Amino acid sequence: MERSGDESLAEAFWAVARQLRRNSAQWLSSWNLTPSQARAMRTLDRYGSMRPSALSEHLRIAARSATEVIDDLERIGFVERSADPSDRRATQVSLSAAGRKASADIRSARSEEAERMFGRLSEAEQRNLHRLLRKLTDES
Repeated sequence: MERSGDESLAEAFWAVARQLRRNSAQWLSSWNLTPSQARAMRTLDRYGSMRPSALSEHLRIAARSATEVIDDLERIGFVERSADPSDRRATQVSLSAAGRKASADIRSARSEEAERMFGRLSEAEQRNLHRLLRKLTDES
């Protein structure tokens, strides 16, 4: 395995991950969002309206934590609660119009950040990195 100085592959990987997290936190701050709140919005944007318990499962967090995230997003006007049409005793949560707009803006900012960061690689290097990362995340 080729190394730069004393840096291991794992150290290089974590350095990139830290840089991505730092950059993400910076541009999320313009929406006053935490990474957890942004993940919840991304999930609701992708899958649509759902019960809070389903959101907690998607996010792999405790139901109580999902409720806190939903409460915070509702306070800033990015999500709305409504009765579940299949069971009026249950509640569903969905993105509000402002939440859909913010989600689209966040997607655009993420794309720009990814282009800035990964744009330093050639197209072939990007394809190879993508293939390698998919291989590492493949659970089969």
